[in-house]
Amino acid sequence: MSEKYTVARLTKDNEHFEILVKPQKALDYRTGKIAGITEVLAADFIFSDANKGTKVSEEQMRKAFGTTDPLKIADIILKKGTLQLTTEQRHKMIEDKRKQIIDFISRQAVDPKTNLPHPPMRIENAMEQIRYPIDPYKPVEEQAKEIVKLLRPILPLKIEQISVGVRIPAEYSARAYGAMKSFGTIKKEEWRADGSWYGVIEMPAGSYASFLNKLGDVTKGSGEAKVVT
Repeated sequence: MSEKYTVARLTKDNEHFEILVKPQKALDYRTGKIAGITEVLAADFIFSDANKGTKVSEEQMRKAFGTTDPLKIADIILKKGTLQLTTEQRHKMIEDKRKQIIDFISRQAVDPKTNLPHPPMRIENAMEQIRYPIDPYKPVEEQAKEIVKLLRPILPLKIEQISVGVRIPAEYSARAYGAMKSFGTIKKEEWRADGSWYGVIEMPAGSYASFLNKLGDVTKGSGEAKVVT
């Protein structure tokens, strides 16, 4: 199959169904960036083998999908089946996933000796040593936890949650509230009589330094925070 077109496929009731699609349009459709199925299809046919041009019968379509409408069937194949990626797409998806994993580890994990997060570049360099095969489809968190285990012999890491007590003065409370809750889960909160806000936020230990910087920015240095037990 050329880089101009690729195949999306689905096996249902031991029958193989394939469609011929435009690679980037198909990926955009799967991720919700476009909604028009006609933009995606290179041909309005359902195949049993797109490479050979072998089409399935209407009976096969009706039995498997309850319809013979190729657009409805193509939608199901794209959403539930597998999409054959081009070399360029796969490379980009792997690189994007790698960056997401590095960011996740940097935010979630800390050096147990200092309780500070490792810089992303240090994590990236350590990952190159273990040669972990990044899966473009596997969730970031799942792969990150596997990678952390492999990294520990060469890069001390621990993942833990901390609880942070936060007080925001009245003049900044409404504006700062959204920024603060984006760092974790608010376990306790109260709006006090003077208009100030107090809360306890559970967050990854690796995010604490970034949190303090953000708190300082949005409250012009007047916010208070400390780790609580």
